[in-house]
Amino acid sequence: MCVAADGEAEVVLTAPLSLEDGNESDSNYKAPHILKRILSFFASIRPGSELTRIQLPPSFNLPKSQLQCYGESVYSIGFDMLGKCSKEETPLDRFVSVVSWNISTLRPLAFGVAPYNPVLGETHHVSVGTLNVLLEQVSHHPPVTALHATDEKAGIELICCHHAMPKFHGAYIDTEVHGKRELKLHNRNETYTMNSPNLVIRFVPVPRVNWDGNVVIKCKETGLEAELRYRGNSFLPRPSVQRSVKGRIFRSSTSETISEIDGHWDKTVRMTNVSTRKTTIIYDAAKAISKLKTPVLKDPKAVLPSESTVVWAEVSKAILQKRWEDAREAKTHIEERQRQSARARKMRNERWNPKFFNLTHSDDNRIGWECSPINLNVAPAPIIVDD
Repeated sequence: MCVAADGEAEVVLTAPLSLEDGNESDSNYKAPHILKRILSFFASIRPGSELTRIQLPPSFNLPKSQLQCYGESVYSIGFDMLGKCSKEETPLDRFVSVVSWNISTLRPLAFGVAPYNPVLGETHHVSVGTLNVLLEQVSHHPPVTALHATDEKAGIELICCHHAMPKFHGAYIDTEVHGKRELKLHNRNETYTMNSPNLVIRFVPVPRVNWDGNVVIKCKETGLEAELRYRGNSFLPRPSVQRSVKGRIFRSSTSETISEIDGHWDKTVRMTNVSTRKTTIIYDAAKAISKLKTPVLKDPKAVLPSESTVVWAEVSKAILQKRWEDAREAKTHIEERQRQSARARKMRNERWNPKFFNLTHSDDNRIGWECSPINLNVAPAPIIVDD
């Protein structure tokens, strides 16, 4: 959807990534043939290439920025799963709700197409109900994205720092997503820390994109912890393995298992109480990440020039209309403008500082970069999702 008011910057809003067919995000967007995707990638890569610097032609881009994709995993949801985390009465029920919400942040991705690499200082600001979400690209090389979301009414705060580190292994690319997520339930005085699984892009025997790896969720205040193992097919197709998740919830102090977790994150995930053997469905992807609503522009005058849907508007519009040469020119213009800004800062010996976050580097390699919001709460956004 393209929106422009008189005298205001144009905003291009597209449907969020959702469950449907590994969705390529917008009904007007169709990805190139899969063979073309593979050949295009190998034409772009060389031994020793830094994968974060690879620039795909616009025909292989989703009509949105990576910043938007990160944001959608928080504000695009079928029902208020974050709010449910704070409403549950018992510590265990709240912990299970956090585990369920964490699973919902994974979205199916199509092979061979990718969002734009965000430019330095790019922002994305969206509200759904009383939850306000703000993201900023706080570093370009290495690429680091910060996210701050607050719901003052529900007493919820979410702080995330994403630093993707892709490695090329010939038959596949393994992207480690460094950085910490903190979910704070202020009305319960509880903080939940968690990490992200790796994103694995496989070329053979069947080209596909999977989430793979271990996720640990901890709450120090309640002494509860969860271990989740995400898997995708490594070689031969096995439905039992593809997009599967297994794990457990246990007490940190004794390692005593309370519940076992098993299922598929794109279908349903079950939890079995080890004492009673009672099984319940704790996550249903069809309810959580299916048929998601496209954000709408509520207040054009409040949109920042750095907003993702403004920065990439010309590129996205051209991609949706299949005007590939116009998309290429618009994308090249944005990338060259960023390079010019970097050269100018270097000549002035000037350091760039984020507008909404403080950025530091941790000695803990598992965490890497750390982002802390400058403001206590996120303001309501000019772009909203109807709840």
